[in-house]
Amino acid sequence: MKLKFCRSSLVLSLLTAALCLQPAWPQALPTLGHGESISLGAERQLGDRIARELYRDPDYLEDPVLDEYIQRLWAPLVKAAAARGELSPELQERFAWRILLGRDRTVNAFALPGGYLGVHLGLIAVVTSDDELASVLAHEISHVTQRHIARSMDDQSKMTPWVIGSMILGVLAASKSAQGAQALIVGGQAAAMQSQLSYSRDMEREADRVGYGVLSDAGYDPRGFVTMFAKLQQAAGVNDNGAFPYLRSHPLTSERIADMQARQQLSGNLSGNSSTVTQDLTQSMLAARARVMSNGNVDALKAWTQDSKINSPQATPTQQVGALYAATLAHLQLRDSASAERSLQSLERRVQDSGSEPAIRVVRLLKAEMAARQERFGAVLSLLLPSPPGTALARPELIAVAQALARLPPQPMRNEVIGTLRELVQQIPQDAQAWNTLASLLAAQGMTLPALRAEGEAQMARMDWTGAVDRFRAAQDWARNNRLAAGEHIEASIVDTRLRQAQTLVREMQTQR
Repeated sequence: MKLKFCRSSLVLSLLTAALCLQPAWPQALPTLGHGESISLGAERQLGDRIARELYRDPDYLEDPVLDEYIQRLWAPLVKAAAARGELSPELQERFAWRILLGRDRTVNAFALPGGYLGVHLGLIAVVTSDDELASVLAHEISHVTQRHIARSMDDQSKMTPWVIGSMILGVLAASKSAQGAQALIVGGQAAAMQSQLSYSRDMEREADRVGYGVLSDAGYDPRGFVTMFAKLQQAAGVNDNGAFPYLRSHPLTSERIADMQARQQLSGNLSGNSSTVTQDLTQSMLAARARVMSNGNVDALKAWTQDSKINSPQATPTQQVGALYAATLAHLQLRDSASAERSLQSLERRVQDSGSEPAIRVVRLLKAEMAARQERFGAVLSLLLPSPPGTALARPELIAVAQALARLPPQPMRNEVIGTLRELVQQIPQDAQAWNTLASLLAAQGMTLPALRAEGEAQMARMDWTGAVDRFRAAQDWARNNRLAAGEHIEASIVDTRLRQAQTLVREMQTQR
């Protein structure tokens, strides 16, 4: 099944509607449930199953620059949720807590069972501050910590998690078209589904309330909730074609705005931290990156290169910088190197004049990206290698440097970068992109067995168990047919163990169908 990377902003509510097989709830305020019908382990397995499909979706995106941005905002929220007692140690340990990016222009983020969150590039593209994007993440993490999906299943005790998982996947796939969503509501289930939607509205309110506290405790300005709701209200007219209004589950945005404003007044938090110029410039370029990467057709790319804000006297410096970043990236996508160079030079001058080191770094990463596309891999190293030598590389720089080294003749620093990548994947074994980058660098170094194993680990990180079995078997065959170097016997033993684990996962997956 080809699964569209969840297009609707109503994922949780659509899920609830799809699961509603019991008589309608009474009209009084419903009890939200306690999530007792599904264990943490079963919910995690359910989330794994859905995530496997999202990893296979063509819209799934791995971008080191945007990944780092999301993780930078996400980490304080997780810490704050744990400190507040919303996120228990058991939940923190057993759930995945992974964020998946999707190339989708709709303004949306969504929570799935087992601690998975999805973020559309369209959401990143419209926010104008870290606080706004963090408010959405705080809302979604609260859906997970409050176990809203598990609690919505309390009345579905006769259904197995795997049947429920199939329904969720069906809902996500149906979100590609209004006709598909319309087909979810047929016959005698329509009234029950409509009643269940009010149940979901209360969960949305709870996620707002809990998320507000998490956002504040994480050090963000809670006014981000209000300004983000205003953007969601505007985006609703674009995202909603009106084909299935009975599936709307979120409380009215005006109601949510009023609720957040009231909470600010009660807490005395009326000012918040003002955004600095540094944050504005950096965030403006990251939003521009999301805009361009979410819409790669030729007409859209040409439009970005001709954005009137680039030279408009009415545009703010921050808007001009964002427009120049988008134009440069669009020129790169169109393979117009000369125009990209001119646009980049103008962008670099303006950002250098600002003195903003984080913004200067974002431009430097874009400059290295241009050099890599032009196959000037030596220039990538010159731009991104730390000074003085030995300084730790951040993940975007590390990935770019490693990819460049894999395309260059042998360099003395290859082993050092290989060691750094190995440390990274040891700390974060679910980092599939880092595993693949490590595999390329190991193969370039002539280290075939560890390279094949790294390819298998990348497939494991994406939960492609069949692909992992293929790569581990290839590594096992190579080990049997070649003389192993010193230390490779341990690598071969690891491969044997991981192959057995992947085969077990394949068998489990087959029994769940």
